[in-house]
Amino acid sequence: MKKVLFITFLFTICNQLSFAQNQTTIISIKNTTDAPIINKNIYGHFAEHLGRSIYGGFFVGDTSKIPNTNGVRNDIIKALKELKIPNLRWPGGCFADTYHWKDGIGPKPERPTIVNKWWGGVTEDNSFGTHDFLNMCELLGAEPYLSGNVGSGTVQELADWVQYTNFSGRSPMSDLRKKNGRTEPWKVKFWGIGNEAWGCGGNMTAEYYAGEYRKFATFMSDWENTGGFTRIASGSNSADYNWTEVLMKNIPLNMLGGVGVHHYAVIDWAKKGDGVDYTEDQYFKTMKEALKMEELVTRHSAVMDKYDPEKKVAIMVDEWGAWYDVEKGTNPGFLYQQNTMRDAVLAGSTLNIFNNHADRVRMANLAQCVNVLQAVILTDKAKMITTPTYYVMKMYNVHQDATLLPVNFQSPLYNFSGETLPAVSASASKDKSGLVHISLVNIDSKNKNKVEIDIKELGVKNFTATILTASKLQDYNSFDTPNKIVPINFKGFENKKGKLEITIPPFSVIVLEGK
Repeated sequence: MKKVLFITFLFTICNQLSFAQNQTTIISIKNTTDAPIINKNIYGHFAEHLGRSIYGGFFVGDTSKIPNTNGVRNDIIKALKELKIPNLRWPGGCFADTYHWKDGIGPKPERPTIVNKWWGGVTEDNSFGTHDFLNMCELLGAEPYLSGNVGSGTVQELADWVQYTNFSGRSPMSDLRKKNGRTEPWKVKFWGIGNEAWGCGGNMTAEYYAGEYRKFATFMSDWENTGGFTRIASGSNSADYNWTEVLMKNIPLNMLGGVGVHHYAVIDWAKKGDGVDYTEDQYFKTMKEALKMEELVTRHSAVMDKYDPEKKVAIMVDEWGAWYDVEKGTNPGFLYQQNTMRDAVLAGSTLNIFNNHADRVRMANLAQCVNVLQAVILTDKAKMITTPTYYVMKMYNVHQDATLLPVNFQSPLYNFSGETLPAVSASASKDKSGLVHISLVNIDSKNKNKVEIDIKELGVKNFTATILTASKLQDYNSFDTPNKIVPINFKGFENKKGKLEITIPPFSVIVLEGK
């Protein structure tokens, strides 16, 4: 009898799984007139003085045989321009609160050296400084986002930096800028006041930091957070909602343009796992941590709504991404890791979350841009490759400054070892020319998922699509096989009487375009 019951139980479970895998998920998309704009700055990046991010990454020096413009690699500039990178955060990270900007200006041979205490204990020669970074941002067509030194710096030092970069009239700092070869100011818009003040930025309490923020912000040149000048507070460590509460409560809104949030998808800080050689269990746990972003953004927004119901202050998720153990044989302080399809579905899912919360999330910065953590570009001397994450960011750039089209659906589940996660992620937008874009992710490592999208309200009929996927979840682009994972045309959908029927393969990212 027990054997019969067990067989019946197995048969029932198998039927349920078969049904779950073959059922169709209905996605509805609203074409509303009051939806927010998806701020292009959600697609921002981050470059810290860490490992080979700057030196050996962006910057090779103007005497290098690698083609460059004033020391910055031309191939990286080209790749990031194709990505439509909207902003770039610099010089840190933890490095920001030990960085003194005046060390990085003037004749390069005369610049003092410092030791990078945070990342590998290497000597920093300051050959890449303010002019190099801001001129590079001009080449990229990207807004610079400068992280000011609050931890070991002074109010005067940060106020001088603002004057040096932004003031067009005569002043001590603008005169110094002209002496160093730059006549017109760069007009830097985004300013971070410290970084991770709860940790490497000073181990401050929220109350203490709020007071420091007010002091530093007071002496920066533009009192109001106008469209041309935005102060950004060092925000919480992941789910520290009290930090956000204290800042919103204690800092006047006219001094506060944005509040940061940092969250990394990490399995275990003591043993993060390999970037390439990972199990499905590790994949599932990484995605579980990544998808917490939905809860984080929702709950931080709710705290901010109490003090700022008009949503004038933005959430700036200025550090996010996956963090694994470093590649074998590399410096543990340099945080170099490979980038597989796991990172692609993580990026697509996270960006969908940001898009869907565009009313409050108005900037985000993937950590980091080149050769560090979830990088979009990897270099090896003269060689350069783009990663699966790069292609997701490129596919998704169609959402930049487009109007959000709210989506509503109940996701099917990705089942693993008795736990479940939402398998399907989606967001949609309509750009100024009337093109509709729908981005879909299936995080399930083994099962395809079927979705049906009602498009009758959208005013478009003809669709094309691209997909990013691979034969194995652990696949990646290497210097020997740089094009192993690239977007290709996708034909796995049908338009039937105003409804798109789509089958999304396992661990894949799709972007549809309707006109």
